[in-house]
Amino acid sequence: MRIKTDLCVIGAGSGGLSVAAGAVQIGARVVLLEGGRMGGDCLNYGCVPSKALIAAGKHAHAMKTGAAFGVAPVEPVVDFAKAKDHVHSVIRKIEPHDSVERFESLGVRVIQEFGSFISPSEVQAGDTVIEARRFVVATGSSPFVPPIPGLDSVPYETNETIFDSRERPEHLLIIGGGPIGMEMAQAHSRLGSKVTVLEGLKALGRSHPDHAAIVLQQLRSEGITIIEDAMATKIEGEKGAVTITTADEKVIQGTDLLVAVGRKSNLEKLDLEAAGIERHRTGIKVDASLKTTNRRVYAIGDVAGAAQFTHVAGYHASVIVKSALFGLPSKARQDHIPSATYTDPEIAEVGLTEEAARKKYGGKVEVVSFDYGENDRALAEGLPVGQVRVVVAGSKPVGASIVGAQAGEMIHLWSMAIANGLKMSAFANMIAPYPTLGEANKRAAGAFFSKRLFNNPTVERIVRFVQRF
Repeated sequence: MRIKTDLCVIGAGSGGLSVAAGAVQIGARVVLLEGGRMGGDCLNYGCVPSKALIAAGKHAHAMKTGAAFGVAPVEPVVDFAKAKDHVHSVIRKIEPHDSVERFESLGVRVIQEFGSFISPSEVQAGDTVIEARRFVVATGSSPFVPPIPGLDSVPYETNETIFDSRERPEHLLIIGGGPIGMEMAQAHSRLGSKVTVLEGLKALGRSHPDHAAIVLQQLRSEGITIIEDAMATKIEGEKGAVTITTADEKVIQGTDLLVAVGRKSNLEKLDLEAAGIERHRTGIKVDASLKTTNRRVYAIGDVAGAAQFTHVAGYHASVIVKSALFGLPSKARQDHIPSATYTDPEIAEVGLTEEAARKKYGGKVEVVSFDYGENDRALAEGLPVGQVRVVVAGSKPVGASIVGAQAGEMIHLWSMAIANGLKMSAFANMIAPYPTLGEANKRAAGAFFSKRLFNNPTVERIVRFVQRF
């Protein structure tokens, strides 16, 4: 069977679904290819199930930590299988939004097969050949499994399998101290597992060091063992008895193993060479408009080698809809894309670090901050540990890092400011309801102006002069 269409989208994860839905609703003919599960990694193996398991862990943790509020602590009785039932119930509630039936009702032609290029303008999916004016590759990423000796003979989990396991690990070993590893470490610990994390470099190493230290201290206080600079060199054993040996000859034993060292782009089935599409170390080579070396093919999200977040794929979708369907110039930016790690406390970041800002802007850079311990809502909630930290160049924020409760919710304003070139005065002019954690953002901006207004001889002279009249 042969099909001619305006747009062929390969991959029904977050980015592919956003492109398909947007394109068909503004009049394009769209074919969507997906050989796996609709909704991709985010719905089935990533964002959704991980946050559902984290929520279960928070409920268990709350039962042990209420003494300061006059609530007697009790040891929670955790039914691990029912916690996983909660995870899958959340997936089922969201599934209809990403389903074949919904997209077909919108007018998208959905073919449940993997797509592979057979020429610069054709893709084959099963027994169907699709010829399209434009293609969008949105095949996402999957867990990277490092070539550690012995790993291929030892049972292990990745994020694609761990949410299906209904038996609580007695002692979970996690290789990888990034966001996925640390989120799963805390969730499983709070649900009753002993947890040990091994990280070859520094845990949460991409976050601001001071903010990472706050999170790591909390995780350790909850009983999680975190071993840094521990490169795994050998793994052996079986289910229930796993042993990891590190480069410095430490031996760590546990019952179960989770590998969470990173992600790799899903390129294997695409046959990019047939379409004249170049790739690089982390994914498909694209320009600022997300076009590949084949000018009729775009790549978005994880497979484009960008920051591997669901919201990046969604943002990329909006960029290419303008370009591919309206013919308008449209380029993807990186400076306003936030990230969040959903440990407790959370870490959220956007824009430039202080070091990167100083390289770009020189002496115009300063850093202002505000601590959660000075926020009335944080004190009322018993959540005084945290900080809003903002990097300012001239009068504009160019980066922000937040550690603390709801950091992922609070980073939104700084992303908006950077995206729209707002000045710090926009935050000073903002009115935040009292008492909210969000006031901390305004107070951080206030710290920027305090340096200029208070104990300033020029300001004092002006005030004294005005008071004469």
